[in-house]
Amino acid sequence: MDRALIRRALGDKVQFIQGDDACAYGALLAGCNFFAGYPITPATEVAEQMSILLPLVGGCYIQMEDEIASMGALVGASWTGAKTMTSTSGPGFSLMQENLGYAIMTETPCVVVNVQRSGPSTGQPTMGAYGDMMQARWGTHGDHEIIMLCPASIQESLDLTIVAFNLSEQFRTPVLLFIDGELGHMRERLVIPDEDELELVERPMFNGQGKYLPFATDASLVPTFAPFGSGHRTYVTGLTHNEQGLPRSSSAEIHDKLVRRLADKINNHRDQIIRYEEFYADDCDIAIITYGITARTCRDVVEQARSKGIKVGMLRLITIWPFPDDTVARWSECVQAILVPEMNLGQMIHPIREAVAGRCKVAPLFRIGGEIHTPVEILTALEELQCQLC
Repeated sequence: MDRALIRRALGDKVQFIQGDDACAYGALLAGCNFFAGYPITPATEVAEQMSILLPLVGGCYIQMEDEIASMGALVGASWTGAKTMTSTSGPGFSLMQENLGYAIMTETPCVVVNVQRSGPSTGQPTMGAYGDMMQARWGTHGDHEIIMLCPASIQESLDLTIVAFNLSEQFRTPVLLFIDGELGHMRERLVIPDEDELELVERPMFNGQGKYLPFATDASLVPTFAPFGSGHRTYVTGLTHNEQGLPRSSSAEIHDKLVRRLADKINNHRDQIIRYEEFYADDCDIAIITYGITARTCRDVVEQARSKGIKVGMLRLITIWPFPDDTVARWSECVQAILVPEMNLGQMIHPIREAVAGRCKVAPLFRIGGEIHTPVEILTALEELQCQLC
């Protein structure tokens, strides 16, 4: 894609835009040239923005009949060499699960943006929530790994969309970017990075030397890629397959080798994938572990609490999956208690408790109904927690 065309299409370097638009901007900067989706609140603006921008830069936008078809279209377009993205919200993400698993099994790079809303079912379409965190990890069936990132600002919505594309290309796997209805629709100052600030990753391409084996790998565990139409024979199937891509679904040995490799290519590179932010990590008795828009409130509360003499630190999870077990475990060794505020009835608290392994108290602070935690609510919970520890 013509980088100059992309820069002109995005307009002013500094803008005041909403999170949904920032995801679309990030996708274009990352080289996305194909979008397939279906309108759903509160993610529709991502699709709307892509429908405007992609034709300006020579890309392709298509509105599918539903989210099942949208995810299928991503896989097909990606195998022609396109960088692909879709956007949805909770109900649509549920429909994408089968084809998401197919993309994992076929090692198809693509990005899925989920602007979460309050559920279950139709729920509160215009209200934010973080109710899909576990669906992201286990929504599709079978043994698999997934990469999921969670921004906390409009700027991060753009920046982490670029990261999502890079990780998807590097590891030839779907990558999820999860925001929520509040972040998707709120507006903030955004600075569009210059060309020399961008670091873009492309999928490992077949160099044309020797016979092409679509799913043969080296030490990276990531196979090289030859798009459909490039002259190389490629068989792509969701069935258990060998290095040629041919179905071998009755072989326990081949299945074990394939699925373990799909997991290991992510788990063996956790240090390259996992991102987080720490505040007062070396000087706290109580920790807040948080993510997404809730982290914004928590960051202010940390300063308020410390001014009251409560020694609080904060760990903000940016990469949710793979889960940063080692980092959470390290924090649990240094504090007496961890507070976990979530806009759900308890999802990320489970892997946090597993990583803590009983070393300290883990206290929930759940909120549903589409409203964000207030500073008073979190501060009160910290004060009560401190009293319990005295």
